[in-house]
Amino acid sequence: MIAPLVWLITTALAEPINAFQLPPQWIPRPPTLQNFQQVPELIPFAQMAWNSLQIAVLTTAGALLTSALAAYAFSRLRFPGRDQIFSVLLAALVVPVQLTVVPIFIMMRWLHLVDTTVAIWLPALVNVFGIFFLRQYIASIPRELDEAAIMDGASHFWILFRVILPLARPGLTALGIFVFEASWNNFFWPYIFLSSPEKMTLPVGLVSLQGAMGGGPAVVLFAAITLVVLPILVLFLIFQRSFIASIATTGLRA
Repeated sequence: MIAPLVWLITTALAEPINAFQLPPQWIPRPPTLQNFQQVPELIPFAQMAWNSLQIAVLTTAGALLTSALAAYAFSRLRFPGRDQIFSVLLAALVVPVQLTVVPIFIMMRWLHLVDTTVAIWLPALVNVFGIFFLRQYIASIPRELDEAAIMDGASHFWILFRVILPLARPGLTALGIFVFEASWNNFFWPYIFLSSPEKMTLPVGLVSLQGAMGGGPAVVLFAAITLVVLPILVLFLIFQRSFIASIATTGLRA
């Protein structure tokens, strides 16, 4: 698992003439940063990174909020049609995302949001997998905590944000990593909805860079891919303890 990542970074640091030797050089000699310096000369990398970061942060924050609210409702509240509605949501997981692009595109055009970043993160605010994931996690938290809070006069919002979510922090962290990574690496939606170069995201930029390179050195593309992968890697390393805890403690609190 680690070998391809190490090969990616070492190739990005190697000179073009030494990049694809067999056997591969795991330690480039001599290492060079010239490949990284050429990336912003070919594509507006900083602007694309900022666009990707904005979309990923808004998508992650919105998806966590809506998923937590919906998961609490499906897990703790009783209302007519609750199980039927949840079954319909689960059925939506088997629908390929490509089938939804036409109605969503028509909706975004009707709202005059085509060729805006809003068209990318707005449909992603409702994450069906996130609702299912947090519902299962919240269901493992004892209901006695809710009952004790209700006896003290707490509202549902108070219980959710002061009791449930602090206990579900590992699950929220894991879901946040999933959503951020999916949004950061998303190519399909930006490619469909965005047409202005200044609004492009990094995955679209990598494809345009591959086309711009032509017969040029592929190590520049490797350097760009390294710059895209590193934020996700750093994010996982920072939150890995919470991510592992969300898996290790699932089903143990009920």
